[in-house]
Amino acid sequence: MSIELDNLTSQVKANSDLLDSATALINGIAARIDAAGVDPAKLSALSAELKAKDDVLAAAVTANTPAA
Repeated sequence: MSIELDNLTSQVKANSDLLDSATALINGIAARIDAAGVDPAKLSALSAELKAKDDVLAAAVTANTPAA
């Protein structure tokens, strides 16, 4: 039973860390877009960064979702 509890505790921590990271990213999007203003280079860099973060988040969700 101890091993199962340790595994569950680890998984909950990993999920909590992922959720905290996603929340911070989402909450900061509007401010970062405002800061970029109308500078096409800054907006392009921000768009690329968000796409990369989307890919990481999607992979993490997929990896941590049990098969049906």
